[in-house]
Amino acid sequence: MTLQRHWQVYETFRLRFEAMANSVAEQENDPRLRGLSVSKRQFERWYGGAVKTRPYPDQCRVLEAMFGVCVDQLLAPAPTGSAVAPATAGTLAVPPSRLGPACLPPEKATAPLAGGPPNSETRSDAGTTEMERQVVMAARRALRFAAMAEGSSIGPETLGQIHDEVRRLTVAYPKLALPALLGDLVEVQDLTFQLLEHGRAKPAQARELYLLASITSGMLAKASHDLGNPSAAMMQARTAFVCADNADHHAMRAWVRSLQSLISYWAGRPGEAVDYAALGQNAAGDVRGTTSIWLACLSARAHSLLGDGEATRTAIRQAENARDAVELDDLDDFGGIMTFPVPRQLYYVAEATVQLGEDAVLGETQSVTAVAAYQDASEEEWAFGDEAGAQTDLALARIARGEVEGAAEAVRPVLDLPIEQRNFGIVSSAQRAHAALNAGARRNGIVGVDLRQEIEAFTATPTSVLVR
Repeated sequence: MTLQRHWQVYETFRLRFEAMANSVAEQENDPRLRGLSVSKRQFERWYGGAVKTRPYPDQCRVLEAMFGVCVDQLLAPAPTGSAVAPATAGTLAVPPSRLGPACLPPEKATAPLAGGPPNSETRSDAGTTEMERQVVMAARRALRFAAMAEGSSIGPETLGQIHDEVRRLTVAYPKLALPALLGDLVEVQDLTFQLLEHGRAKPAQARELYLLASITSGMLAKASHDLGNPSAAMMQARTAFVCADNADHHAMRAWVRSLQSLISYWAGRPGEAVDYAALGQNAAGDVRGTTSIWLACLSARAHSLLGDGEATRTAIRQAENARDAVELDDLDDFGGIMTFPVPRQLYYVAEATVQLGEDAVLGETQSVTAVAAYQDASEEEWAFGDEAGAQTDLALARIARGEVEGAAEAVRPVLDLPIEQRNFGIVSSAQRAHAALNAGARRNGIVGVDLRQEIEAFTATPTSVLVR
């Protein structure tokens, strides 16, 4: 429990900063401070003393409330010749014991992921203790050193370490909130690009590096999408496709096309989403991994938005056939975001049926099945974003049937998600429920009014406010 009170860890400091910002907003009746956060890069500048300009005025107000001293003292260089500077001597890098009494109770510091196993009491919201985070940072440094030390060509140790790191991130992506992963994704992409740009890789090594660069760029495309930036997402996705092409990896080409279809779908371009899914199916060729199932499910969802019932049902059947014929490939071996498990398929099918709107009873039944699949999912199959999507689809199906109280119950776990998990897809799903409630406002009564207001409050503060 003591480790959670150490504010020199970014995730812990950010939680304290946000809590204080909300407190000051309430005390001073200033709504601008509500939801104010601090980026990891800015925190590292403050903590390391690399501060060339004063923070923004609102940040100054929060920092001064947190530490009880003016910001000029707080960020001034620590006195020389002193092993430990007191908090009032001017540095954020003060010893934890001086900050401990001001910490919030540890139980306030974390929020369990929706539907997933609750965080243990010794973990921060990013899923790592302070000591674990230090170990991870040391490992990053060791990886970069090994890449440099192996000299004129990339050795097997460096390549193996990068492979392991990419695998760790692919597994973590569906389970952890984006702020906990973004910095690591950027760092690994940068390392793979540097190694490829320096031309030190042998042909076989270059192909593997290009594959790893493609996967990492794909995850950064998904990250950009999750932050509501489809333009940046497509730019990263195109880079991922170029890397997949250089790796001559058919399944990876198809996976990137799947990602582009997903980005287009949530950007409100279903026709483009259909086209990308078709391109992916053409690129897949003889690929039998779960990417083939994802492509068919993406096609079903996109066709449902276009109102094409026959094409939607055909694509759902294609997904079922692909599942029957699936042969796991090297992308599936990475796990996490690189594979397409059964619960995710059930969620996509339910969403396509609910959006098509031809059979509200079937849509509700399929959504119930998808929600139950995520509640019973193994750790390898569970994903907070897709579970939230299934729950929102269940709410939409019940709204279509006039069961507003049931819809409120279905969407409750989504509305309880912390800001870190309110990614673009989840917020967009909630907004669809809001639009459906508006469409039937006259018959929804007070429950519908309350639910609309809750959704409005939820969507007003997405994950993107935390990453600046």
